[in-house]
Amino acid sequence: MDVELTTPEPKPFWQTKRLDQMTREEWESLCDGCGLCCLIRFEDEDTGEVFPTRVHCKLFDSQLCSCTDYANRQEHVPDCIKLTPWNIQALGWMPKSCGYRRIHEGRGLAEWHPLVSGDPESVHTAGVSIRGQTISEEALAEPEDAVEYEAVEWLEERG
Repeated sequence: MDVELTTPEPKPFWQTKRLDQMTREEWESLCDGCGLCCLIRFEDEDTGEVFPTRVHCKLFDSQLCSCTDYANRQEHVPDCIKLTPWNIQALGWMPKSCGYRRIHEGRGLAEWHPLVSGDPESVHTAGVSIRGQTISEEALAEPEDAVEYEAVEWLEERG
C-alpha cells in the first residue's frame, strides 16, 4: 500500500514572527498601501486627543497611494514618523486597519491585505485606502486650514 505523505504548508512570516524578528523586506511588506498614516493630524494640547484630516502630506501621491520620496521622507518632512517594532504600540492614532497595528495586536492581517489576497489593488477595491479622496497640504493657504477637513467619522469606516 502506497501512502503519500504530505507536508503542511508553512505558515506565512506574519503568523510566525514577532514584528521585531522580521527582516526589513518582511517589515516593509506589512504596509498595505492604504495611505492612512500619511494624513495630517492635529493633537489637542489639553487632552492629547488626535484629530485626523482629509489632508495628506506633501510627499504623498494620492493616486498611487504612496510616498514620492519614501527613502528620504524625513529630510523633507522632519515630523514624519518612522514606524518601528518598538514604537507601534505608542502610536494609538494608527488606523485600526493598519497591518503593523493588526499584527502587533495579534489580530492578523485583513483578508484584503495584499499579502493575503495576492493583489496589490485589493486594499483599494475593499475601500480601505484613501486613494483619490484627499487633498495635499500644499493646496492649503495656511497649515491650520487642514482643521476644516476633519475626517474622524470618515476614517472610522475604514477600521
